[in-house]
Amino acid sequence: MEKTPKREMIGIEGKVLLDTLRRLHRRGATENIKKLISKTHPADLAWVFRSLNSGEQNDIFQIIAQTDMVADFLSELDTSIMVDLVDDLSASFMAGVVTRMASDDAADLLEALPEEIAHDIRTHMEADDRHEVEELLKYDPQTAGGIMSPDFMYLDEDLTVEEAIKKVQKRSEEKEMVFYLYITHGDGQLTGVLSLRELLLHPMHRQLKNIMNANVISVTTDTDQEEVAHVVSQYNMLAVPVVDATFKLVGIVTVDDIIDVLREEATEDFLQMAGAGKEQEILLKPLHKKIMLRAPWLLASWVGGVGAMFIINSFSYELKQVLALASFIPVIAGMGGNIATQSSTIIVRGLATGRVNTNQFFKVVGKEFVVGIVLGSFFGLLLGILAFFSYHTPIYLGLVVGLSVFLVMIMAATVGTFVPMILKRFNVDAAVATGPFITTTIDVLGVSLYFAIAKFFLHL
Repeated sequence: MEKTPKREMIGIEGKVLLDTLRRLHRRGATENIKKLISKTHPADLAWVFRSLNSGEQNDIFQIIAQTDMVADFLSELDTSIMVDLVDDLSASFMAGVVTRMASDDAADLLEALPEEIAHDIRTHMEADDRHEVEELLKYDPQTAGGIMSPDFMYLDEDLTVEEAIKKVQKRSEEKEMVFYLYITHGDGQLTGVLSLRELLLHPMHRQLKNIMNANVISVTTDTDQEEVAHVVSQYNMLAVPVVDATFKLVGIVTVDDIIDVLREEATEDFLQMAGAGKEQEILLKPLHKKIMLRAPWLLASWVGGVGAMFIINSFSYELKQVLALASFIPVIAGMGGNIATQSSTIIVRGLATGRVNTNQFFKVVGKEFVVGIVLGSFFGLLLGILAFFSYHTPIYLGLVVGLSVFLVMIMAATVGTFVPMILKRFNVDAAVATGPFITTTIDVLGVSLYFAIAKFFLHL
């Protein structure tokens, strides 16, 4: 029987699906839910599923588990939700589900499960399927080997075009990304690549080795997933071949997996820059885990704030002499923190996309130094004029405030630039340089610089 096509939802349709699913669940209309599920794209169902409470999720998943889309559904689901759902299912049932999943998705699922449960599932799988998944589990999940698919189309270089077309027709349904045909020789060593279009345009008697592109771009199994994403983006590829140490073709990384990698890396960097840890599914975590993930970063801010407090207290005599100094502390600290965050965010983004190279250290820092000078001059002049007309005494207050903003913004832009680059040079995740670390550092240094300038010019 022909399957009902499933169309992806956009806009308000997802909200309508959620409301309909909840209404049918309250009525206990199991058959209606099955019909609705059969017409829904697995990605849309997974999106809606996140908005259900735990009771609704468990009940509806029991219905989904009775359909043939359970494997596709689990592939689209958040890891934490997926692990909770499959925890109560039998190992034999899960073995059947895992077998129907793409090998890379199956490996991801088993990687997320507790080792004991994953082992039980593997023991119930067919030998060939188990071997394929276990091969993927050998690799680090953050590398090309961990995200690649072993289901790809490859052809021996000695085949003719006619033989290759017959082979593609016979095997294309079970393979991924047949737009690219990878050419091998000997024991599966990668020698070239050929597009399906190019294959069809050549005479039937020509051998593949005479028409293939030998300059094939590839990555190794231990290449970091960020670097794989950069390669795919740089060369506008739909898939990139993965080879082992002997240059044997072992898999491909497709563009849909690259999109997932980019989303994961961007989310991780964004959370770290905001000082919320790097747990991508933090919204789905229990309350106590959310608190534990965010507390260490806030502790760093607290320590920096206490440090700034002691610095301000150490200048209490100067503040008593000129109370107006206190009113400009938030502006100076804020301007410094903001430009530092801007600079560090730009650099972290540049490092992630490959547009910023650590070998260009002085050039990059120099540019941001100039930005700090220009912006510091403008905002320093504005604040200096405001201070001059707002407070007639002491006479040099405008100069102190204006010069402080100028120097603090230069210092902040420079620090916000070189700290991520130094961390990157030492193979430390540059994203941790932003957020609490940068802003706290700038607060302490900015306040210290401000009072030092005030003490010098106002003779306090």
